[in-house]
Amino acid sequence: MTTLSSPLLTDRAQMLGALARTTHVDMVVVGGGASGLGVAVDAALRGLSVVVLEAWDFAKGTSSRATKLVHGGVRYLAQGNVSLVREALRERMHLLNNAPHLAQRLPFVMPSYKCWETPFYGVGLMAYDGLAGREGLGHTQFLSASKIRQLLPGARQSGLKGGVKYWDGQFDDARLALALARTAALNGALLVNYCPVVEVLHSDGKVSGVRCEDKESGQSYQINTRCVVNATGVWVDQVRQLDAQEAGRELRPMVSPSQGVHLVVDQEFLPGEHALLVPRTKDGRVLFAVPWLGKLILGTTDTPRDDIPLEPRPLAQEVDFILKESANYLQKAPGVQDVRSIWVGLRPLVRPAAESAAGQTQSISREHSITVSANGLLTVTGGKWTTYRAMAEDVLERCQQSGLLGPLPACRTQDQRLVGASYVGDRRSLGRTAGLDAYGSEADWVQTLPGSDQELAPGLSAAMVRFACRFEYARTVEDMLARRSRLLFLDARLAQSVAPAVAAIMQEETGRSPELEAFLELAEQYATVPTV
Repeated sequence: MTTLSSPLLTDRAQMLGALARTTHVDMVVVGGGASGLGVAVDAALRGLSVVVLEAWDFAKGTSSRATKLVHGGVRYLAQGNVSLVREALRERMHLLNNAPHLAQRLPFVMPSYKCWETPFYGVGLMAYDGLAGREGLGHTQFLSASKIRQLLPGARQSGLKGGVKYWDGQFDDARLALALARTAALNGALLVNYCPVVEVLHSDGKVSGVRCEDKESGQSYQINTRCVVNATGVWVDQVRQLDAQEAGRELRPMVSPSQGVHLVVDQEFLPGEHALLVPRTKDGRVLFAVPWLGKLILGTTDTPRDDIPLEPRPLAQEVDFILKESANYLQKAPGVQDVRSIWVGLRPLVRPAAESAAGQTQSISREHSITVSANGLLTVTGGKWTTYRAMAEDVLERCQQSGLLGPLPACRTQDQRLVGASYVGDRRSLGRTAGLDAYGSEADWVQTLPGSDQELAPGLSAAMVRFACRFEYARTVEDMLARRSRLLFLDARLAQSVAPAVAAIMQEETGRSPELEAFLELAEQYATVPTV
């Protein structure tokens, strides 16, 4: 059953009016990515008054550039970090249950080209199953070479010895972030994108609020609160610096960024519904070939960076690595000319207590870190999408322990279904082209808007653009084609071609320029593959 109950409007004038009237709240969350939105949902469900301030768009940074996997971390098991894997497997099931329209289980096949690989990796994956227990998604299977050829018809045939099949999860990261934002709003939180925090306020040496500015008008707003949560991902040190300035303290960075590059090609290079995993490439990295929304994602890299750009660019050697390694495992090797889109995510890897040698990002913790400054600024960073809910629960617990908040009711997010999830039916297949399935129980509502029969691109209608403007906080063409629709991430040239039509609808809906030229320039970056 679906419902036609009206979604919550996201009219910007109304949101800014509410922000102007807000003088004091229980919590201000800085950052509208996975961590910040998870905290907002948890806090709102516990009855706290919450404001979320995002400098750009929700999930603009790392949270929209994941490899799209909901996983327990197979490689962490090899490192002996059993508790981390067990937690992630538990959270994997919560995520799949709470957003069935945006997440699903996904079969992986690990082909073996050496006799020792199948038993070696298979035993580890069976242990992975054992840790999942009743929350497992499917049993690990040892497969013959002929079965591998059947499941992975695009995999290299010569030298194939057999392989292993196991199960993990897959999701649409940007749309999950949007579902979190809208779920928080339904439970009383106020969320404003394009409204960066420019000052952390203090009173008697303690954090007492923030000052933010609306990017569109330049209007400044002050919000008083006892609890400021810094959840800005790779940019947490910038907000920490705002706090440290008050005390004149030296600030040691806590994040060491690393970038991961993803190439998107047509799915003809690996037909079917199974993902391919290479657990160890020649240089010791992991290679994925993952079907997603009708395309194939190839990745990823792990390259240290000293800077933190909003739109990081891939390095030619990263592209070369992915294409060369893909050629070792696919019958038909994709080339530069086959890349439909290339995008880069920055990982906020948490520095250990002692300084690491430059470039050793793989030795840095990928678990989340929660710290509270002497002034009372709480910072959360690290972790991964799969464990966003547990991270949020830990943040609320730390708020209580640190005296930033009083006693709180118990966490309610384990079984909290997100916006669009309240329907009964088959799970969406993320291997297929995107479309109305992404809206879950709101799909019928989208169809009531003007332009439901006007297809702008496969899986994208004019009605979806109107829905994004009215109910999903969309302000720019990039918001629409990068995160409400994932077209920029799937086919940058196609996104360029439909951008003018999208811009016209958005201008009609919002009454402002949706920044078409800026999007066309960004799409050119996503379409351009650097070569050695």
